[in-house]
Amino acid sequence: MSVDLHYVWFGLGLSALTGLTLAVGRWARIGLGWFPLWAIVRAVVQLTVIALVLRGILAVPWTVVAFVVLMLSTASWTAMGRLKELHRGRRTAVAGVLTGALTTIVVIFVLHLVDFQVRYVVAVGGIIIGNSMSAATLAGRNFLRGSRARKDEVEAWLSLGATPSRAHEEIGREAVRESLLPNLDQTKSTGLVTLPGAFVGALFGGASPATAAQFQLVVLAGIALTMTITGVVVTRLAGRTPYVVSADA
Repeated sequence: MSVDLHYVWFGLGLSALTGLTLAVGRWARIGLGWFPLWAIVRAVVQLTVIALVLRGILAVPWTVVAFVVLMLSTASWTAMGRLKELHRGRRTAVAGVLTGALTTIVVIFVLHLVDFQVRYVVAVGGIIIGNSMSAATLAGRNFLRGSRARKDEVEAWLSLGATPSRAHEEIGREAVRESLLPNLDQTKSTGLVTLPGAFVGALFGGASPATAAQFQLVVLAGIALTMTITGVVVTRLAGRTPYVVSADA
């Protein structure tokens, strides 16, 4: 099969998958409309651009710094939009994403769990930053729901002289716990139920199964750390105010 026909066939197959997603969603009346299609179209455009950009980054290593900054900025911006209903939710989202992602990335390379090479910085950074963004969104939104559902409890604590942090303490713990459970469930079933992308990608890249497994384990441990740190930072900062809904949303 020629290169051109390969891309044509790939495009048709991807369109079919997306079309089936839309069809099932409409049949089940999920209410997502055309959002799955929009998400895939954006992913196609963004990955195409990133593939071209990465060629330059791998050729000029120092540019990886700018690329990591771009990933952090995009993740922070996305999380900001998701947490805008929280009081000072935008700055809380940024603080959570940056703290969780940067701490984990630094720890991984300081411990020499992965070689400090451009390709590994990009790979590890992308995975860790993406999960930090997800953790900020999940923990923040869980915290918001919990605060609203337990509003009377929070007000009771405040009326007794408790600080806002103390009044929201248990809500924050529950929010972080709930945001971590799906990832931890997936981690404990790795190799039995799922073969994660980092493992499969390393295999496709020519790494031995043992090396691929080591890389995947670093990724899994890193994701757990960044999600925990991000969730704790987001909920602790959000819990410092007696207000449930943002005053500047």
